Amino acid sequence: MIAPDPAESGRLRLLSYNIRHCRGTDGRIAPERVARVVAATGADIVALQEVDVGRTRTGGLDQAEEIARRVGMSAHFHPALHLAEERYGDALLTRLPSRLRRAASLPGLLRRPGLEPRGALWVEVTAGAARLQVLNTHFGLLGAERIAQAEALLGPDWLGDPACAEPVVLLGDFNATAWSRAYRRLNRRLTDARQLAGRRRGRGEATFPSRFPLLRIDHVFVSDRIAVERIAVVNTALARQASDHLPLLAEIRIGA
Repeated sequence: MIAPDPAESGRLRLLSYNIRHCRGTDGRIAPERVARVVAATGADIVALQEVDVGRTRTGGLDQAEEIARRVGMSAHFHPALHLAEERYGDALLTRLPSRLRRAASLPGLLRRPGLEPRGALWVEVTAGAARLQVLNTHFGLLGAERIAQAEALLGPDWLGDPACAEPVVLLGDFNATAWSRAYRRLNRRLTDARQLAGRRRGRGEATFPSRFPLLRIDHVFVSDRIAVERIAVVNTALARQASDHLPLLAEIRIGA
């Protein structure tokens, strides 16, 4: 007997993972290692941050397409940084039917030295009878940047767009703890999946740095009509080596 597709029942696994252009904590660039981490989670939708496409430092490889190929998914990519033929940004991978709704830059303080441009990616994913709006992002390092970026995502081009109707998931590397203003602003509009999963703050929640996790800065936020059945940091030996962030896995059910 063929096992039922979890997506048909509204159950999905989502993964947020800052892959640091596939450079592991051992200094080796290994997209195949990142792909093994992703595959082991059984995720249906994967939000990646810090993805290189055509960059000299990573051998000119399209990392989004390479990881997607290895895990049997299709990829959507948005370059927050675009220099000649080199691109760097965020990707969303899925094995489900999907279409890109929006990919654009977010406001930042780029006159400050050492700061990167930031962006977001909005993809509509069809899971059974549901159309899930999935937003992937990577916020800046400064508090003022993150506030501006949170406000932009809450505005009419993103979460405020009538087409961005529930159910909605926002996930990524927010460079923000639960005590930050940007986090609190987003958590007023959506709900941190950890809260719905009944998780209390404590050990085992941190995602950065991967070898000795101290900070909870990668998050999954969900709208109404989504139940969170489980959320967990993927803290395996391979994940601790593949990137400087640990992946965050959320198991959800649409239609609750």
